[in-house]
Amino acid sequence: MVDEAVGIGGAMTCGGREFRWGSRTYVMGVVNVTPDSFSGDGMAGRLEDAVEQALSFEAQGADIIDVGAESTRPGHATVSVEEELSRLLPVLEGIVAAVSIPVSVDTYKPEVARWAVDAGAVMINDVWGPRVGEGMAAAAAEARTSLVLMHNQNGTEYGDLMPEVAVSLARAAETAEAAGVRRESLILDPGIGFGKTADHNLEILSRLGELKALGFPLMVGTSRKSTIGLVLDLPVEERLEGTAATVALSIAGGADIVRVHDVEAMVRVARMSDAVVRGWRPQGWSR
Repeated sequence: MVDEAVGIGGAMTCGGREFRWGSRTYVMGVVNVTPDSFSGDGMAGRLEDAVEQALSFEAQGADIIDVGAESTRPGHATVSVEEELSRLLPVLEGIVAAVSIPVSVDTYKPEVARWAVDAGAVMINDVWGPRVGEGMAAAAAEARTSLVLMHNQNGTEYGDLMPEVAVSLARAAETAEAAGVRRESLILDPGIGFGKTADHNLEILSRLGELKALGFPLMVGTSRKSTIGLVLDLPVEERLEGTAATVALSIAGGADIVRVHDVEAMVRVARMSDAVVRGWRPQGWSR
């Protein structure tokens, strides 16, 4: 169970680790246990490989491991609660036992979230934040977990993109708070690639400050996504540099957490960006 969040918008304790927003960027490493991950890294049924990847991510500097068992790629096939749990729980339990950093569960199903928390997850990453309701919010509130609310919608039609995304996220946060989730436990995510065109994604990345104004820590996930492929005309396995650029720009725009597949490279990008943007310096710095 997660420790109570501390501070008012400035810090949070999650799984025994303190996150001080604004001091540096935190890196979330993605472990997919799906057969149809868009990024080609799904490890369904490969428990040992998934645990080894999580351990590798921790060694490379990841601050959080995010485990997901249902693909959210465009056109993905939804799975039942039972199927998602059968993929998720053995891997989640193995990773929680192996690593010393917080472990998050990537799900939009309250039933899955509750089982995942019982198995050791200390953060819930809900890709359907605008739909957060009694079930998911209650699961987070009862367990005192952190809760990521990501913007998402069916279709890509907007009257005015940024105000609509901001209002949707603000309402989701209000709903979660009303259900008992502590404000200090909430993290918002603009949902790059979810219910948005490539131009929408680029606009959001250039205007992240408007979402920071909502007063919550911000998570951004651009890793290997199709917008990068469209801009650079590259397949998913060749999007490292494009991901690095979007991670650096996200940090410059105020991102507190970046969700990535290539942890080692993106930790380096984050630290270099932090040195410029946030005044971060490595331990023992004397120059």
